[in-house]
Amino acid sequence: MKNFKHYSLSTLLVLSPLFLKAENNTSLKILPYAFSTEATGVAGGVAVIQKSLLQPQTTFIATAFGGLSEDVIVQGTEQEDRFSGGFFSFSQYKLPFSNRLYFSIMGLQTHFPKDKYYFDGSNDSNQEAVLDTPTDSQVLNASIKYVLPMGEGLNNPDNTYTLSNGFVQNRENYGNSTPFVTGMTTLSLKAFYQKDTFDNASKNHIQEWTTNGLRFALTHDNTDFDLNPSRGYHFNLQYSSDYGQGDSTQSWDFIEFKYNHYIPLSTFSFSQQNVLAMSLWTGYSPSWDNEKDIYPNISANRPPLWEGARLGGMFKMRGYDTNRFSDKASFYATAEYRTILNYNPLKDNTYLPVEWFQVVAFVEAGRVNDAYNADLLTDMKYDVGLSLRAMVSELPIRFDVAYSEEGTNMWVMINQPFDF
Repeated sequence: MKNFKHYSLSTLLVLSPLFLKAENNTSLKILPYAFSTEATGVAGGVAVIQKSLLQPQTTFIATAFGGLSEDVIVQGTEQEDRFSGGFFSFSQYKLPFSNRLYFSIMGLQTHFPKDKYYFDGSNDSNQEAVLDTPTDSQVLNASIKYVLPMGEGLNNPDNTYTLSNGFVQNRENYGNSTPFVTGMTTLSLKAFYQKDTFDNASKNHIQEWTTNGLRFALTHDNTDFDLNPSRGYHFNLQYSSDYGQGDSTQSWDFIEFKYNHYIPLSTFSFSQQNVLAMSLWTGYSPSWDNEKDIYPNISANRPPLWEGARLGGMFKMRGYDTNRFSDKASFYATAEYRTILNYNPLKDNTYLPVEWFQVVAFVEAGRVNDAYNADLLTDMKYDVGLSLRAMVSELPIRFDVAYSEEGTNMWVMINQPFDF
């Protein structure tokens, strides 16, 4: 999925959520919001979130958004433009003929008046070598997940649990146990499609980039609480491939591995929970041909800028622009010290339920390279940052500030950053 880009010095204001209880005890949330970013300008929208739609474990999200008009340059001519788009997601629908197969789908349509693309994203590339352009993006992803009948998946394939004040209940003995014997293990087949257009691209450069294909993934979650783990580990092995079919720009493939680990720490007088959270991610594109270009700075059979071995943005290397670095291979590591405070001035607020606040300090290191070798651990990029996070209506929301040698970025996003 293409991320909302460049939340550099941005804000997101939750204006007036309205909570409606349906007769079947499921909750419908209507959430107006507003934000301002470099890529969108001043913008806002309305989101609808429905939990337990059709089945207890499902979640449905839909939103429409738009921005104020602003002046942009398109092929040397100044004109007015504005941010617009919509998004929907329906996840964890259990297929009726199986107890262990789950279907999810999401779609995204956006128009950005000002966006950035780093076609040369090598480790020593120049930050100023960037294409600033209005862009349209179309995304459609669908997946089928199979929960293996082992460990926690044997009797709880829906992965349901009880929360109280934002903390998971009755899971004291979960996390840090034997892989595959305990925990949740899943196999996933994912279909993806994305098309981006670049209005300011020169005539001899790529005007649009389209990709479609399949992903195959093995995931093992051995944590106590997937939304905010306090102990345990999680790993994911995934292979993605565009087979060059249909309107695909070119074929490519990419294999990646992610490992997260969580260590509970002693609390202080002012904290409820302290955790050291660590993540490692690495990837390699066998198809990437460094000896041949199909367009300037676009190697043959390389993944698109938003796929493959890339760093920068709200998930990996937050001190850099979205997809600032990309190449044939990548390595990334991060550590976060997470503290959930006792202090919560919004604890008893029924208007906008906030179960807890979390303060986080983090450091990140990463590098891309034209080969998978020891050079990935030399001349790495670094950033440091602070974050304020909250559990709002059983959903983690984070506000991250990260500093790197290329500047300071701020990001507002749902879920913890390791959920990329």
